[in-house]
Amino acid sequence: MNDAGSADRFDPGGFDGEDDPDGMNGRAGKGGFEDKGDFEEKGDQHDEQDRAEQQEGYGIAGGPTHDNGNDLPQGPDQPPRIPMPRASVEDGGRPLPALEDLGETAQRPVPPVLEHRVLKSLLGAWALAACSPEETAALEEHLGDCGSCADEALRLREAVGLLHQPESLDLDPGLRTRVLDGCLDRRPPRIPVPGWAAPYDAEAARLDALLQDIGDAEWHRPVRLRWFEAEGPMTRRTTVAGVIAHLLSVDGLVAVALGMDDPLGGIAEAGSTPRARTEAYWRASHFPPNRSVRAPWREQTHDLVRTASFISDSGPARPAVSYGDFELPLRDAMLDRAFECWVHAEDIAEAVDYPYEPPAPRHMNRMIDLAARVLPDVLATRRRAGLASPPHHRHLVPAGEPGRSLRLEIEGMGGGEWLIPLDSPAAVGSAAHEVAHVALDGAEFCRLAAGHVPPAEAAVGQVGDREAIRDVLFAAAALSRM
Repeated sequence: MNDAGSADRFDPGGFDGEDDPDGMNGRAGKGGFEDKGDFEEKGDQHDEQDRAEQQEGYGIAGGPTHDNGNDLPQGPDQPPRIPMPRASVEDGGRPLPALEDLGETAQRPVPPVLEHRVLKSLLGAWALAACSPEETAALEEHLGDCGSCADEALRLREAVGLLHQPESLDLDPGLRTRVLDGCLDRRPPRIPVPGWAAPYDAEAARLDALLQDIGDAEWHRPVRLRWFEAEGPMTRRTTVAGVIAHLLSVDGLVAVALGMDDPLGGIAEAGSTPRARTEAYWRASHFPPNRSVRAPWREQTHDLVRTASFISDSGPARPAVSYGDFELPLRDAMLDRAFECWVHAEDIAEAVDYPYEPPAPRHMNRMIDLAARVLPDVLATRRRAGLASPPHHRHLVPAGEPGRSLRLEIEGMGGGEWLIPLDSPAAVGSAAHEVAHVALDGAEFCRLAAGHVPPAEAAVGQVGDREAIRDVLFAAAALSRM
C-alpha cells in the first residue's frame, strides 16, 4: 500500500531510491537519459539518428520538443508523442545522394577480365540467356571490339530463334491436297478420279488422318450420334470405333451397287436401311469394335474411289444406290457419303478434343447443292405423312411448271442461292413466284441437315411466308439419318 505522500516521491523519468527494482537509479531523469555509459556500445548510428530528429524538431523519444527542453508532454493541451510522417528526399527539395554513396550494389557490375577463348566459349550460353550478369557484361563489351565473335553471336541468336517457333507443329490440313495437285500437274493420272467422287476421296483421307493421331484408349471414347426424325431429335450412344463401323456398313451400300463385296457379308439382308445394317454389324460383333475396324474401312474407301474412277460419263449408265426406302444416283450417293464422313469426323473430333475444319469450299458447295435438290422430295414425303402444310390451293403444280418457291441463300465460301419449289417436287423454282427468303451460313445449314441443330434453334435470317419457312427448315433437318 502507498501512503498519501507517495505521489511526491514519483519521478516520471525513472525510479527514485529504494524503489528502483533494477538498479537503474541515477540513470534516468526527468529530461531523459542522464548517463549514457551503458549505451555507448550501440555505436554512432543511433546518435546520428537522434541528432537528425532533433534538427527536424523531434525529441529523442519521437515526440516534438518543447520550450522547457523536456521531451515529455507537460499538460493535456500538448500534442501527443506520435511521430509525424517524414517527407521523402524528392518531395523535400533536398539534393539526391551521389551514386557512389549508395554502395557497390546499386552500380553496374564491373565486367571481369576474361581471355578471348573464354569469352568465345560463352557465346552459346549468352545466346540462350544463361550467362551471369558479370559474364554478360564482359561478353557484350567484347562483342563491340571483336568482329568474328559478333558474327558468331548473331548466328547463334538466329539459331535460338528457330528453336522457339510460335507456329503449331501440326501439319497443314491442306498440305495433302497441294502435294497431290503438284504431282498431278507434273504427271496426270491415266485414270483420274471423277469430280463427283473427289469430295468423298478428300473427306475419307481427312478422317483417316484424324484416326492416325488418336491413341488406343481414345477409340473407346463415347460418341453420341444425332439425327432428326418426324418432329424431334434422336440420339444413339456408341464409341469412336463404333462410328467407323457405322461408316463401313453404310458405305457397303455403294460397294454393292458397284459390284464389290459387301463388307457385312450375310449379316444384313439385301435392301436394308443404313440403320438396320449398322445395328446388325454391332450385334454380330463378339466384342466392342476397336481400332482394328480402321483398316477394312480405309481399304473399302480406296476401292470405292478406284472403282468409281473406271466409270466414264460416256460409258453405260451409272448404277443407282439403294438406301432401303429410297435411291440415289451414284454421283449423288458419293456426295452423300462424303457429307456423312465429314459429319461423323466432327463427332469423333469433338469426342477426342481434336480440332477439325470444314471441307473445302468447292466440296461443301456440292454437298449443299445435293441437299437443295433433295429438299422438294423430302418436303413432299413429310406432307404425305401430315407433317407439313398442304400445298397452296390444295393441288399440285403440274410437272415442269413454275410454282411457289422459297429462296435458299447460303452464305460463305461454299454458298450460293437455290429456289426450292414448295408445292410439288416436279415443279420448277421461280423467282417470280417467290414467297419466302431464308439465309443461313454454310456450316450452319450443314449442321441443320445433319440433325445436329434443331430447326427452331438454327441461326436463320428469314422473311416471307412463315409456314413455308418452317416446312423447309424441318425438311432440311429430316435429311439426316443414323
